Amino acid sequence: MTQRDWALQDFRRAELILAEAQAYFQKGAWNLVVRRSQEAVELALKAALRFVGVDPPRVHDVGPSLREFASKFPRDFATAIPRLASISRAPRNERETSLHGDPGAGLPAGTPATA
Repeated sequence: MTQRDWALQDFRRAELILAEAQAYFQKGAWNLVVRRSQEAVELALKAALRFVGVDPPRVHDVGPSLREFASKFPRDFATAIPRLASISRAPRNERETSLHGDPGAGLPAGTPATA
């Protein structure tokens, strides 16, 4: 399997995971919405790196790699990298809150971070 084949497979998997997140949203399962959304973002961005021939890092936040290899991407994608890197970083805090709550803010586990 080539890097591009692997990337396309990962894009398809990210779409499936996003569909799961949407189903959990309809059911109000906020912690699962956040977890699956974070997973979909991570997988899609790792697929983008693979698509341009970069082996993605084995970490959740691939924003630094997107920035490092920005020159490998088409211009339209490259101009979106600052926003994509921010999106890659953001779910970490929301995921922690959705799983464990935030006692300081009075949020129990399973509560959306924006509540």
